[in-house]
Amino acid sequence: MKILSPTLATVLLFASPALAQEDPLPSWNDGDTKTAIISFVDSVTAEGSAAYVEADGRIATFDNDGTLWVEQPMYTQLAFAFDRVRAMADEHPEWKTTQPFQAVLEDDMETLGEAGEKGLLEIVAATHSGMSTEDFERTAMDWLATAKHPKFDRPYTDLVYQPMIELIDYLQDNDFKTFIVSGGGIEFMRPWTEEVYNIPPEQVVGSSITTEFKLVDGMPMLMRTDKIDFIDDKAGKPVGINSHIGRRPIAAFGNSDGDLEMLQYTTIGADAPRLGAFVHHTDADREYAYDRKSPFGKLDKGLDAAAENGWLLIDMKEDWKTVFPE
Repeated sequence: MKILSPTLATVLLFASPALAQEDPLPSWNDGDTKTAIISFVDSVTAEGSAAYVEADGRIATFDNDGTLWVEQPMYTQLAFAFDRVRAMADEHPEWKTTQPFQAVLEDDMETLGEAGEKGLLEIVAATHSGMSTEDFERTAMDWLATAKHPKFDRPYTDLVYQPMIELIDYLQDNDFKTFIVSGGGIEFMRPWTEEVYNIPPEQVVGSSITTEFKLVDGMPMLMRTDKIDFIDDKAGKPVGINSHIGRRPIAAFGNSDGDLEMLQYTTIGADAPRLGAFVHHTDADREYAYDRKSPFGKLDKGLDAAAENGWLLIDMKEDWKTVFPE
């Protein structure tokens, strides 16, 4: 059962005229979730409404992994990093006997899991650095053009959630400025988000490693180092929003505990309607079912906080007619 905040419950009373018009979210099943989203948008865009927000204040933020595209059985960028380890192994013979690289080369997921976040960051640092930003973008795009998801046997950029694409379009049609705010690498996402989500690179906030300006053979370049600059996850997300966007969102969409602080920052203490929502992965047949115990996209504290704060839980199985684009 979904619990709605008092402000969302109020705007639901005025929902039927909106739903009678052309359906802006055709891949969403009719129900409380869809009604709440449409009613919220109506309330903040109707001039004269007590909840009206000028267009320049209509900021909506979206997590990426698990919110806009598939994140199981592991984050897409992590799959990219593992493939980079395999591709670079001949240049680094020491990796055959050095953890956590050895675990990747031997497909030893148990040992890799034991390496924890520190080990994963070590892999990312080794495989994402030592090249220019242009070379990294080319490498990432080449991988995305050929890599296939192990379960669906489709390119990762095909495995975006059709209902969320419609939601982005709907918000943009109502003069919202939409941003991605993700724990993923900012330079891994920026080359393709405009084509896939219609969100340009300057509206992408993510984790980053440090870059250095250099002249290489007289040509100016930004070179990627192996030092972590910023982690745009958990408490880092409001910090990233403040530094990159400069405005507090009025709507935020996530799917995991890594998005908890972003939803808190967006909704708690606001003196007007704000929308917070988690995509809840409940569909093992069409995608995956996971929440409190998942190693990727864990939704534990967020499940409890959703009930406490009146945030929407978007039930993938019940609320979506389809998951991926045809």
